[in-house]
Order: sequence, then structure tokens, then C-alpha cells
Amino acid sequence: MIVAGCDIGSLSAKAVIMEGNTVIGKGVVRAGTNPVDSAKEAMAIALGDSGLSMEKIKKIVATGYGKEMIPFANAVESEIVCHARGAFWNLQTARTVIDIGGQDAKAIRMDKNGNVVRYLYNDKCASGTGRFLEVMADALDVSLDEMGKISSQSKEKLVISNQCVIFAETEVVSLVNEGRAVPDIIKALHTAMAGRVASMVLSIGTEDDIIMTGGVAKNSGLFAALSTSLKKPVHSMKNLDPQITGALGAALIASRMSEQ
Repeated sequence: MIVAGCDIGSLSAKAVIMEGNTVIGKGVVRAGTNPVDSAKEAMAIALGDSGLSMEKIKKIVATGYGKEMIPFANAVESEIVCHARGAFWNLQTARTVIDIGGQDAKAIRMDKNGNVVRYLYNDKCASGTGRFLEVMADALDVSLDEMGKISSQSKEKLVISNQCVIFAETEVVSLVNEGRAVPDIIKALHTAMAGRVASMVLSIGTEDDIIMTGGVAKNSGLFAALSTSLKKPVHSMKNLDPQITGALGAALIASRMSEQ
């Protein structure tokens, strides 16, 4: 049985193809202004990765901001459920999921079967999202992908006090003009962001184990800061790109639908 999941986010589109319990194809692209085109492009990459044609796929479930617009999807499901399902599939001991995407952040609590018990969702403010780090990377003229590595070189503790992205950016520029080291500034940004995300996670009640999904999960500096803020280790997705977790969960749901 071959199924697929497609996750159309605000900044990227992801597709996962599964056969049985195995991921056989995946695709990730930068989302454009047209979610349909982004979905088709991500799916085309996943099909190429698997060596299959669309006709071989029995069922496709869509999720994300653009899920209702995907013409080749047979069903849609919420991002919350998809991220929980994908995270639980990857780590069966997981009970708390932190998903930080480009323009939102989610804290999800699950039961022993991976079902969503409670969640909190922030999509009203860029603070605590990938967009926050993207703006700061531009302000510091560093690569977004390198922020985690750079922050590990920090030697002095700094504090970023502003939660608003605009004011935080102004604060960062002031620190640069004061001659503060870039690694110290980035670590302070990670600490500030982790504090906001941890507050959201703690408000729904954390249960071990904690796993982080979404594109921002690739940032080792934020991982370390979150573990410190939560006073618990935060796990990464095992042998899987955390950015495709939502699409993975959608594919798992498609598989269950096909079995039923």
C-alpha cells in the first residue's frame, strides 16, 4: 500500500510518500504565492525520490495552511494531529511535541497512543517562530542555517529583553554597535525565544519525553536553550528531517484511512 502526505506551510511545502511503515520518498520546497503550485512541486520531488508515478499512490492526505486547496488530496487533516502522529511514529515514548514553523509555534500534549490530549497554538505573533530567527539572522548578516553553530561559540551572557520582533531587532542592532560579539547575541536570542516557547509548553503541562519538530528544530542552539528553559532534555527526530513531520503524519493518516 502506497500513500502520501502533503504539508503546505507558510514558508515551505513538504511531501512524504510511504509504503507500509517506510518512507520511500520526500520533497521540500520553498512555498510560493500559489499553494497549489507549491504542493505539486513538493510532490513531484517526492515522486522522483521514490521512483513512482502519482497513479501508484492509493490515498493522499493534505495538511497545513493551504490544505483545502490541494486538488490531488483525498482528505485533509489538522496540523496539530499530523505533527503529533508523525512525532509519535518517530519516538513512541514522546508525550510532548514542540513544533516551531516559519510563522507559528505549537505545543502539543499526547497520550500513550499518540492521540492529542491538549495543545496551544501561536500564529498571531512572529515572536517564538522561525520568522523571528530569520529577521535576526538578516540583522546580524549571518546564515540562518549557521545560527546554532555560531551560538555555541558564545563566551559572555547577554540578555534580549524585547519580545516584539521589531523592537528585538533594534536591540540587536544596538548590541552590535556596542561591539558585542555575534555569538553572544545569537545565544541571547535563542535564550529569549526558548523562554517564550517554554512558557507556552509549560502552560499545557509537560510530560516526558519532549520532541521537537518543524524547520527550526534544525537549530542546535535553540535546542540547547529549550532544554535549559524546560529543565528537561528535548529530543530530535531520529534519522528524519524534522521539517517533514507534518507531511509524515498526514501520510500515516492516509495509510490508516486506506486500511479502514
